Amino acid sequence: MESASSRLPPADLILLLGRLLLSLIFLHEGLSLAADLAATIDTFEKLGLSAPIAFATIVLQIGAGLCVATGFLSRIGALALALFCLATAFLFHTNFASHNELLHFEKDLAIAGGMFVLVAAGAGSISIGHLLKKRTDRLHRWLRAML
Repeated sequence: MESASSRLPPADLILLLGRLLLSLIFLHEGLSLAADLAATIDTFEKLGLSAPIAFATIVLQIGAGLCVATGFLSRIGALALALFCLATAFLFHTNFASHNELLHFEKDLAIAGGMFVLVAAGAGSISIGHLLKKRTDRLHRWLRAML
């Protein structure tokens, strides 16, 4: 029989589900952009953005997406993605005469909100960061807080 202390709290299961759902859009998009790099660079150039910005976007989406999904440095990854969503909303989706653009603007704000909640709440106990934190008692307080 399982003891009460060995069961996972429902909040940690919900945090895991939330992290996976939030990271999915970034991992999918980052991998899609990387899969057709020539088309990605062309699209970015049409938007007035350079190839290094395209590469940085891919790295951010995949890297921070993995941080959020795995719970390793999840607060940093979530903060980076929240800021990315805000920038995307305010730079590219402000034509509110178009219902589609308004929807993308609101979607980006909603995702940013979810990421800010994750920054505040942390990844929970079902995460790589939690496993590492349990084994790193000798690390500085600020470094343990980032995990």
